[in-house]
Amino acid sequence: MKDVIYILVIVYLLIMNLVGFITMGIDKIKARKRGWRISERTLILIAFFGGALGSFLGMKIFRHKTKHMKFVILIPLALLVNILVFFVKVLT
Repeated sequence: MKDVIYILVIVYLLIMNLVGFITMGIDKIKARKRGWRISERTLILIAFFGGALGSFLGMKIFRHKTKHMKFVILIPLALLVNILVFFVKVLT
């Protein structure tokens, strides 16, 4: 049973990180075209709900939100929280 939970958590994290990465890319494209944008709250929530690594990589690769202190602080913090929760809850 623990193996199944471990696999489900890994799949969830992979999906959330993909979502985090893609949303950063989409928001960057929309920012360039001055179109409808993804809210900052949504981008940060995705990071805190497991997509921090993808969001962080999206920030760096797309050069998006890298000058906003809110993102410079909260996305790495979300990554730290994601790692701590994973190791505390899944591996113990």
